[in-house]
Amino acid sequence: MNILVTGGAGYIGSHTCVALLAAGHSVIIADNLCNSKRENVDKIIAIADKEVTFYEVDVTDPEAVEVLFKNYKLDGVIHFAGLKAVGESVEKPLSYYFNNLVSTMLLVKACEKYNVNKFVFSSSATVYGDNTVPFVETMDLLPTTNPYGETKAMSERILTDIAKANPGISVSLLRYFNPVGAHKSGLIGEAPNGIPNNLMPYVTQVAKGKLDKLRVFGNDYPTVDGTGVRDYIHVVDLAEGHVAALDNITEGVHIYNLGTGQGTSVLELVKAFEEANDIEVPYEIVDRRPGDIASCYADASKAERELGWTAKRDIVAMCRDAWRFEKSYKE
Repeated sequence: MNILVTGGAGYIGSHTCVALLAAGHSVIIADNLCNSKRENVDKIIAIADKEVTFYEVDVTDPEAVEVLFKNYKLDGVIHFAGLKAVGESVEKPLSYYFNNLVSTMLLVKACEKYNVNKFVFSSSATVYGDNTVPFVETMDLLPTTNPYGETKAMSERILTDIAKANPGISVSLLRYFNPVGAHKSGLIGEAPNGIPNNLMPYVTQVAKGKLDKLRVFGNDYPTVDGTGVRDYIHVVDLAEGHVAALDNITEGVHIYNLGTGQGTSVLELVKAFEEANDIEVPYEIVDRRPGDIASCYADASKAERELGWTAKRDIVAMCRDAWRFEKSYKE
């Protein structure tokens, strides 16, 4: 299939492009490079040994979206392009609502116009809010604790309503948990601009000496050691989940959790990283971060049942692959 991947030069997008190419699909990437780098496209090509088409465009621009759909006979869209930092969304809500909702609406409008009937959406476990773990797809969504989560829940609702009104459209809403790790080649991984918002790149940058110590946000949560518990999933497993969702997509709206089903605390992850890589990661406990919840992990049995997908890589592999990428990464 000919697949448009928005945000395809980013962390999860780049790994998904590699997985799509490995599965025999063709890839057109649209990315404004606000939180990614152009060189990632060349690295995707190097890993897959296949060509991709790249457009440096913003998919909140109607004219840019029109060009993409007019120039290519697309079979489907995987939509990653969105702002994604929970803390930043609390500080800059308007940027998040505009970018994340307008991009979704413009893309699905173009899908209607050009008869592109497969749409895979990059959603998030944040839509569950502070719910009872493990999170399962049939749960009622709670009001989320941050604007980022709200944009994901709203986008899900938009796509669900459009699919109901257009019976030919197939939508897969992928709620993912906490992607970490990197491709085994060490060529692509998580390399955020500025201070990392996610835990693993913060850990790797401290280990590398780029940052002096890790800040652990809160140690008074009702968890095993007081630090936040999350379901960390290897980014390559997550990428393969997108291909499984695309290859098995059927008419209507289908929601899948992509996670391991295992919760790991911040300090457990730090310890696993230290042991896997034989390196120390100094840290300090600081105040809780606005919008964070205590515990979040998946019931991922539906994805296994319907897509034949499960996460295969463990926390040790995640830590080793993340560190391999960080050691070789040059700004």
